[in-house]
Amino acid sequence: MKLVCQKKDLIEGINIAMKAVSAKTTMSILECILIDANEGVIKFTSNNMELGIETIVDGEIIESGSIAIDAKLFSEIIRKLPDNEVKINATDENKALIECENAKFNILTKSVEDFTYMPEIEKNNKITISEYSLKEVIRQTIFAVNEAEKNKILTGELFEVNGNQLKVVALDKFRIAIRNIELKEEYGNFKVLIPGKSLNEISKILAGGMEDDVNIYFTDNHVLFEFGVTKVVSRLIEATNYFDSDKMISNDYSTKISINKNELANCIDRATLLIKEGDKKPVFFTIKDTEMDLSINTFIGSMDESIPISKEGSDMMISFNPKFIIDIMRVLDNETVDIYFTNPKAPCYIKDENSYIYIVLPVVQ
Repeated sequence: MKLVCQKKDLIEGINIAMKAVSAKTTMSILECILIDANEGVIKFTSNNMELGIETIVDGEIIESGSIAIDAKLFSEIIRKLPDNEVKINATDENKALIECENAKFNILTKSVEDFTYMPEIEKNNKITISEYSLKEVIRQTIFAVNEAEKNKILTGELFEVNGNQLKVVALDKFRIAIRNIELKEEYGNFKVLIPGKSLNEISKILAGGMEDDVNIYFTDNHVLFEFGVTKVVSRLIEATNYFDSDKMISNDYSTKISINKNELANCIDRATLLIKEGDKKPVFFTIKDTEMDLSINTFIGSMDESIPISKEGSDMMISFNPKFIIDIMRVLDNETVDIYFTNPKAPCYIKDENSYIYIVLPVVQ
């Protein structure tokens, strides 16, 4: 195999492929990128058995062929080469010569036959969504995924398609994030649970263009994302009894406030200055007619601050984990948000009926 590529094109392909390279594994082949130049294009492929990525890299194929090369070493070499043309020459299955200007690296490679290729996906159940919308929906829900949770259901996000509606749900034991998106076409009715880790990596790859589409194909065991020159395949989480988020949502409330999102986020952020790592002190909301007082009291000190609000209903005092509220405020685009309360021991709802719903459990004193 002989290739000639610009350094910047190699780095772009490496950055994408590295997202599916195993960091810790007993199978060294999973630490490799497969460079394949057998079909008239240069393809970089990586696969950690949970997530697989294939992307096309610009360059000239002088001799076709393929090699599997240690991804981390390959990445570090290419990054430190001069900003110029890079030649990759695999003289046999076990060695590759990388050249750029006066620099030459002879690198051992691994057997291509040991590489696990991405699974073939049947393209039946499909939706199309813009890169911008997909990137945004992940950003606005992923914080509610708990990747360390033993309950696998809590480590993924539910993608539920009903006709021209896509609902994405993420939850942990204390909060729920729901985003609703109207699709451009009518599709079938199906749902899958996608690992949060996979969605995180996909979000990093997406450029986020409003005019650029992502085709998403769903099967029983995998989901395929196709966008630009890149394909990403993720295993799904088996979930026969995912929580019915509709049953968790109530329209009853005794108090509703409208509040400036940035003022609330900044105020809570200031309050967290008094919380040391590992401390679980809540922030208190005292809701009055025209303002809401925020207060916190820790062994370091205390803080009180008032924020103007518009209120419907009764006064109330309720407390929350400050991180849970800040996480939501940081992903919302609205300048003003509506928050609904039932009582000091019930969840609050931060919602825009047509777009998003966030549910947060209070800290019960």
